Amino acid sequence: MRSEPSGKIPGHLAIIMDGNGRWAERRGMPRIAGHQAGVRATRRIVRAAGKAGIKYLTLFAFSTENFKRPKREVSALFNLLREFIRKDVEELLANDVRLAVIGDLAKLPGDIRRLIAEALERTKDCKKMTLIIAIAYGGRDEIVRAARKFAASGKKKLSEKEFGRLLDTAAFPDPDMLIRTGNEIRISNFLTWQTAYAELYFTPTLWPDFSRRRLLAAIAEYQRRERRFGLTSAQLGAKA
Repeated sequence: MRSEPSGKIPGHLAIIMDGNGRWAERRGMPRIAGHQAGVRATRRIVRAAGKAGIKYLTLFAFSTENFKRPKREVSALFNLLREFIRKDVEELLANDVRLAVIGDLAKLPGDIRRLIAEALERTKDCKKMTLIIAIAYGGRDEIVRAARKFAASGKKKLSEKEFGRLLDTAAFPDPDMLIRTGNEIRISNFLTWQTAYAELYFTPTLWPDFSRRRLLAAIAEYQRRERRFGLTSAQLGAKA
């Protein structure tokens, strides 16, 4: 079995979990079976990320655009979300993982909001890793909501740092790496502001098939990259 990674690790890893529906369709199964397999993959990767030393893991679970899907599929996704929250809080506690949620939660059913609030409260003191679930989330929607907060504040001057404090992710560092599964090469309105300097990694693997081994391969690719943030390699060497 491949050992845990050594060297630099992305402190904050974000993942677009894509491909559940196609995974099911290729097997002649209903789309919901793909989403169920995706939940199993989610559990697998949360465990693997914690063992790898990642401190923040953000997963794109349900976008603002997903509300446009057939009502039956949206309802099934919400049921899976309910099941995940109910069943997995104990494991999060056992592994010292704090849960956080970003997105426009007002758009969610009331019982899901209550489940989320309970899970947030129960895991608030966990410290090993923070699992951030993006639900009813869209990057542009988040930016608009932040702009409205600033407008309501009555302030006249705004810096990038101050604007960052108005975003859903104000309590977390920006992602160091963004992984997208499912053979799509775009970020699809996910963490639009926060991924400005994230290392992007795209894989054809569908989310239900994404494994610990594939996660470690992505981290290995991250370790081969030089993150310059606009500087030259020589400048980075001088700062080291």
